[in-house]
Amino acid sequence: MATVALNSSAGKWILASSITASAMAFIDGTALNVVLPSLQQSLNASGTDLFWILNAYLLMLASLIMIGGALGDKLGRKKIFMIGIFIFIVGSSACGFAPNVTLLIICRMIQGIGGALMIPGSLSLISSSIQENERGKAIGTWSAFTTVVTLGGPVLGGAFGDAGLWRYIFFINVPIGVVALLILWRKVKESRDEESEHRLDLPGATTIALGLASLTFGFLRVPAVGLSNWQVYTTLTAGVVLLAAFIYIESKSQHPMMPLKLFTNMTFSGVNLLTFFLYAGLGAGMLFLPLNMVQVQGYTQLQSGLTFLPFTILMILMARFAGSLADKCGPRFLLIGGPVLAGLGLLILSFVKQTNGPGDYWITFFPGIIVFGAGMSFTVAPLTASVMGCVSDHLSGTASGVNNAVTRIANVFANAILGALAVLFFTGALQHQIKEVSLNTQQKQMVMAQAVNLGDAKIPPSFDSSTQAAIKKLYHQSFIDVYAKVMRLSAALAFLGALMSFLFVNNYTIKKSNAT
Repeated sequence: MATVALNSSAGKWILASSITASAMAFIDGTALNVVLPSLQQSLNASGTDLFWILNAYLLMLASLIMIGGALGDKLGRKKIFMIGIFIFIVGSSACGFAPNVTLLIICRMIQGIGGALMIPGSLSLISSSIQENERGKAIGTWSAFTTVVTLGGPVLGGAFGDAGLWRYIFFINVPIGVVALLILWRKVKESRDEESEHRLDLPGATTIALGLASLTFGFLRVPAVGLSNWQVYTTLTAGVVLLAAFIYIESKSQHPMMPLKLFTNMTFSGVNLLTFFLYAGLGAGMLFLPLNMVQVQGYTQLQSGLTFLPFTILMILMARFAGSLADKCGPRFLLIGGPVLAGLGLLILSFVKQTNGPGDYWITFFPGIIVFGAGMSFTVAPLTASVMGCVSDHLSGTASGVNNAVTRIANVFANAILGALAVLFFTGALQHQIKEVSLNTQQKQMVMAQAVNLGDAKIPPSFDSSTQAAIKKLYHQSFIDVYAKVMRLSAALAFLGALMSFLFVNNYTIKKSNAT
């Protein structure tokens, strides 16, 4: 397919459709975290129920996103993109009408299937359709606009949550998705690998889906049942075996969905390692930061969402510039310095202790958020451009699928593994600090039983008012201790991502790959 200029009418419509569809998925993911208290009350959901509502979508996305990228390359990027959008808005509508937790979890899985077809299609369409010398700028523009709506998600979710209208975070996807479908139908031409024989790697697709699903399920069960439970070690073992089988199948297949030759390019391997470590740190940090604000520091859900506006503004101002800079100078320096800066921001945030509420925001959370936002602004567009630039155009969907799968697996790691560690950290801090409060054995057991709820731990109503105040302070101090440790681990993961860029990302490799 012939490429088009970014400023041409065709280029603008391609970018508009990609931004609209991506925004739909990103708003949904960020807003849901904020409305969980309203959702829990409305559906009488337990803590475990909430965990599965959050991760049912992630399970399907991590398992199927590589298939989505490969399908787009072989059958048509526009076609698969549109099918994914349609499934996503159907799933969103069903989520909005779900009368109970079980049906909501099932509908979230439908959303995940749609997302797996939709998410890799957006960047693949840009990479295969926009002229090579403008792709970084195009991806930077995509990154800036999607970041605005993504980080607007918590604000929107906070407003809906405070008003008791949590279902509208699902319903809002419908008009956005319809607009994206209309643009694609009327204004965007089909893009596919014309040299492909259109044969799907069904054995590989099945094996990778089952392998990632097994690993994802195993990790998600760790916080609930522990590492020694048979459900965990059997599914993790099965996942490893299936992924090994996938690699073997791909090495023998004449039409592999994930050509192993991609990983002979050190830059492609390096940026995926960077993605894994950086987004694991990002996922954990962005999970515990709003929990700390709302459950411990006294912020409302809306106030918590608004605190990320400086991050949003930085992404708007800097993402397109970072993409253009990567086009001119190469991404290596940005992919080293950006994650270092992001890690420094997370480290600064880890030192926030008990505050006096939202009034202290500017001298507590704001400095770390600014540094963190600057780091991510310099990283996102060059990272995405590097992933797409490491491969030839006909493999762009596959490359996007691999990188998106790595991102989702990193999120699994952050939510499940660091979540399990957080419970252990909280329990340990609680056991240490409870010695300072005069309680009998039964009362201590009642307090410790709430450790699994972290910052949402409930104070036993049978305690007198002075003891309740002491327990509340104890819970808050313990959670702040957990928050600090998780944020420092997140910072370490970001620094490790920067190290991967230093070791593997090479500007010459990208230029050479683009030329072939």
